[in-house]
Amino acid sequence: MGSFEFLNSLAILHAAQLVTLAGAKRPRVGAEMSDLAIIRDGGMRINDGKIDSVGSSDEIEKNADDAEIVDADGQVILPGFVDAHAHPVFAGDRLDDFERRTRGETYEQIAAAGGGIWSTVEKTRAASEIDLFEQAKKHASWFLKCGKTTVEAKSGYGLTGDDELKILRVIRRLNDETPLEFVPTFLGAHAIPHEDRQSPERYVDLVINEMLPRVANEKLAEFCDVFCEQGYFDIEQSREISTAAKKLGLKLRIHADQLSNSGGAKLAGELKATTADHLEKTEDQGIAAMKSGGVQPVLLPGSVYALGSTCYPRAREMIEAGLAVVIATDFNPGSSPSPSMLMMLSLACRQMKMSPAEAISASTINAAHSLGRGDKIGSLEPGKFANFSIFDCKDYRELAYWFGFSQADSIYVRGERVCSGGLRPSPKN
Repeated sequence: MGSFEFLNSLAILHAAQLVTLAGAKRPRVGAEMSDLAIIRDGGMRINDGKIDSVGSSDEIEKNADDAEIVDADGQVILPGFVDAHAHPVFAGDRLDDFERRTRGETYEQIAAAGGGIWSTVEKTRAASEIDLFEQAKKHASWFLKCGKTTVEAKSGYGLTGDDELKILRVIRRLNDETPLEFVPTFLGAHAIPHEDRQSPERYVDLVINEMLPRVANEKLAEFCDVFCEQGYFDIEQSREISTAAKKLGLKLRIHADQLSNSGGAKLAGELKATTADHLEKTEDQGIAAMKSGGVQPVLLPGSVYALGSTCYPRAREMIEAGLAVVIATDFNPGSSPSPSMLMMLSLACRQMKMSPAEAISASTINAAHSLGRGDKIGSLEPGKFANFSIFDCKDYRELAYWFGFSQADSIYVRGERVCSGGLRPSPKN
């Protein structure tokens, strides 16, 4: 993230609910996902961008003589949302795909007609690094306004060595020049480019022997992802790419079982991937494999909604199986053009039968662990970065209850207010 000046000392007082998510130093599973460790009339003391102490406002105020005071005025405070699956760097839009979908065309039909991922690839290849950065910076401002402070960011709209690295360099620049932290993921195996449709193995070889070494050498990504699906990368190709990435020191994520129960979740379990994402079609064997392999499921209800489907992932079965479920936006121009984590919470509760507390855990502390940052973010505990949002409501359940807009009043990164939603009217003079 960028080099921003942080206040030396800050005291946040009088939150109706300070939703700390304090607890075990690991992802939350089962009943733990419902324990948000809420402090009523809560407060925090922040020093040099990190949380020094949390407790009742009375306790915090006693030791706040030299601190700048921020009165939360009976609002709700949450850790900054952690969006663990997003595609923020691309050129153009997919309005034509959107209109086709309203006429009833499927994901596969749109792709076969030249839309889908490929239409964004063409625009992204043609765009300069500067143009991509300017559009992505706009997306970053959307993320902040929605209460997000950390975002996983995938490449995948270049599908050549130079264009994939161009996207990853934009992600690195976003880290340098915006308050958000972006966690880079290489997704060169997002689709087979048109020029290689008749020889997909040539492209797989290109990913393994050209792209991955360049990404690793320049330290442009922490994770490698692959779209494991019929018509994209089959099980063997996905295994081959993931194994090569692991040898180069990259951690693994897998787009799994989105369009069919093709075995992606089982492969993720076999490879002990960090996450398996989507999982709309995953059944019992895939759930068991993820549990056995220590894989975190990343569920993306926004893409189900945007594609006009009703086949949401089996969140309840995954929670009951003891998996540390994550909720993310899948922000992208085609299948989930929404930056709103609050909309994802609403979908998780209404369509996947998660409780509001489970959805909060899935989009904060569990998401932080899925990105290898659970020791630094995802909860409001002493020693962690002071990344949090103040929401214009009295009860955290309102965040999923009211939907279709952001209730964020102000967002803080490392103790510095970086965005104000301006929901509350200014007092009259």
